[in-house]
Amino acid sequence: MAYFSDVSKIAYEGPKSRNPLAFKYYNPSEVVAGKTMAEHLRFAVSYWHTLTLQGNDPFGLPNMIRPWDGYTGMDLAKKRVEATFEFLEKMDVSMFCFHDRDIAPEGDTLRETNKNLDVIVSMIQDYMKTSGKKLLWNTANMFSNPRFVHGAASSPYADVFAFAAAQVKKGLEVAVELGAQNYVFWGGREGYETLLNTDMKLEQDNLARLFSMACDYADEIGFKGQFLLEPKPKEPTKHQYDFDAATTISFLQTHGLADRFKLNIEANHATLAGHTFEHELYVSRIHNMLGSVDANQGDPLLGWDTDEFPTDMYSTTLAMYQILKNGGLHSGGLNFDAKVRRASMTPIDLFYGHIVGMDSFARGLKVAAKLIEDKVFDNVIEERYSSYREGVGKDIVDGKATLKSLEAYIIDKPVAVTTSGRQELLLSILNQYLLEA
Repeated sequence: MAYFSDVSKIAYEGPKSRNPLAFKYYNPSEVVAGKTMAEHLRFAVSYWHTLTLQGNDPFGLPNMIRPWDGYTGMDLAKKRVEATFEFLEKMDVSMFCFHDRDIAPEGDTLRETNKNLDVIVSMIQDYMKTSGKKLLWNTANMFSNPRFVHGAASSPYADVFAFAAAQVKKGLEVAVELGAQNYVFWGGREGYETLLNTDMKLEQDNLARLFSMACDYADEIGFKGQFLLEPKPKEPTKHQYDFDAATTISFLQTHGLADRFKLNIEANHATLAGHTFEHELYVSRIHNMLGSVDANQGDPLLGWDTDEFPTDMYSTTLAMYQILKNGGLHSGGLNFDAKVRRASMTPIDLFYGHIVGMDSFARGLKVAAKLIEDKVFDNVIEERYSSYREGVGKDIVDGKATLKSLEAYIIDKPVAVTTSGRQELLLSILNQYLLEA
């Protein structure tokens, strides 16, 4: 059965094309900075937003129109697998991601749930063999079911922790079976609503205990992929323990897990934390913790996770600048954790959303590569901090300076800063590159 019979494989037609079902900037085979666009960008489709999204929100019922409507249970799960691989082929995307509950329904017990999962995983494995598609990462949904109302690993109830641990165990087995390149933890409800009933230290220690158990079991079963932890500041939990990149890195370092994890940075989570996307990427990069990216954007007028397809060229350019500075995403990728708007309910809108997202990052890649090649910002930064390469500045950096030596150096010396940071000029240059690259 063809689920998207009115759509042919999306091809690159160039910036002058007016075909809405064609790439304008994403040319998979085009070489940029020594690698093809496909190698740099490593796009992936999210199963949850593309295949399972129904369009419901706090004020509206499901309204999405999908070719697999009318099926339920395991029949629906199987139809979605078929549709997934048709969509991947037509979008020319080589990878996908999923939560366990995206691909198979829960049963009355974990044993029954795992049996459902086994059936669908076997089907996915067959499709992967014939199509050559890869699993960028999988993860466990430990937030939707009411059992996780008070958290999963951070739950005050040991039985819930045990259920979460067993779910992660199965997820790692699935990762090995499907050759996942990464395994992600997203703590959707790992946090608290009020300190009046919370033992924060126990909750955070238990969260770390689950991660340690996962590392041990991964070694036991031979999982070679990268563990990723995804920061998110709020929604649904008021105070989440993985608030932003800095908080998450500190958590990993405190619990001795920094050598086993990298971060999966999401653009919309960055802005919810009060940061820019490039800030979170930069913080992760300089700590050697940048692993993968959820590519989307939020609406600055709304205070929740809107998960829109990325279209902001400034954001995609500055994001790719950090990714290129990181030497790429290595085993990670650009996963479209993005959903079409509720009013975009027809199947073809799924293609329009992915096309604009892929084009936006492709354009950002080319601009970022040119900025790096021309050392536009590198030269400015090098000059701005030049005082630390000689004299007293070099002594500070080399660890030779002391409070006494610095006092002796500066005590009779007037200090004034009259050198401009040239922010407006730099923004003007960035505009020029965006328009010309």
